[in-house]
Amino acid sequence: MNDKYMKIIDMEHHTSLKHPRMSMENRAAQFSPFKALTGLDDAIDETAYNSVENVLLSEHNEKFIEAP
Repeated sequence: MNDKYMKIIDMEHHTSLKHPRMSMENRAAQFSPFKALTGLDDAIDETAYNSVENVLLSEHNEKFIEAP
């Protein structure tokens, strides 16, 4: 181990007198995924729906129909 950390390695972890410890739920919420791209799921679903619809139409009519 690096010598510069030897003084602090066995020290007790600091506990604030002003701020209470954060609950496990709040700590977990900080690291939970977030939706940075709102609407992306809807766009993917719409594309998938159109793709399936085009395949079904093309099999039925034996002609591929482009999505708008």
